[in-house]
Amino acid sequence: MVLTRLFPAVAAVLVAVSCLTACGSSPGTAAPASGSGGPASLTVFAAASLTETFTELGRRFESAHSGTEVTFSFGSSATLAQQITQGAPADVFAAASPATMKTVTDAGLASAPAVFARNTLQIAVPEDNPAKIESLGDLAGPQVKVALCAEQVPCGAAAVKALDAAGVEVTPVTLEQDAKATLTKVRLGEVDAALVYRTDVIASGGKVRGIDFPEANQAVNDYPIAALTEAPAADLARQFVDLVLSREGRDVLTTAGFQVP
Repeated sequence: MVLTRLFPAVAAVLVAVSCLTACGSSPGTAAPASGSGGPASLTVFAAASLTETFTELGRRFESAHSGTEVTFSFGSSATLAQQITQGAPADVFAAASPATMKTVTDAGLASAPAVFARNTLQIAVPEDNPAKIESLGDLAGPQVKVALCAEQVPCGAAAVKALDAAGVEVTPVTLEQDAKATLTKVRLGEVDAALVYRTDVIASGGKVRGIDFPEANQAVNDYPIAALTEAPAADLARQFVDLVLSREGRDVLTTAGFQVP
């Protein structure tokens, strides 16, 4: 008789457990899908010159989105764009030039990119400036060792534009794949000077000196950002783009030396 009386209660418990199993979750636990409030991940491909600013914005984004992890891939915009078009999984792309973003939009993998920052070049030299560089023309000296970004990447294209505007011909001893790698050549004393972004000089923390030159104004790089159309974490991608475009994002960027539109 006792078993007969208990059976309905036991059956009810079994039904409840069966329901919870079918639903794939338990009380108080959210599924780890994007936008569900549970653990999620966001992958951002960004130009190397955005390393410091986007790392900071990533920390702020994670703080505001509990359980979310932001993973960055920093590098040459041209290389990142190629990786995206070849199927690399990413949610957001931030490029150092409209031309590299166009590679992605032309492939139908992003739409309506927004320009969120601008950057200008400086001549970077070691702290003691052994070659006594003072202007763009000084880079043409036969004994001066110069590092430039490769022409196919945004900092290299900007360098070519600035040198053409000044009528200066430079024979670099090395061509690097992004501005960070180019600046490292100066920091290590392997070259006398390099053309890099002003923001990279600031980010060096005084390990190199930056020299302004007027032709830099003719080679300003616009930085566009877009959520990718096939983003695995589409909602988070749009929210990260919104953060970059927000007043908070602008403050982080201008502190680092970027101009904002």
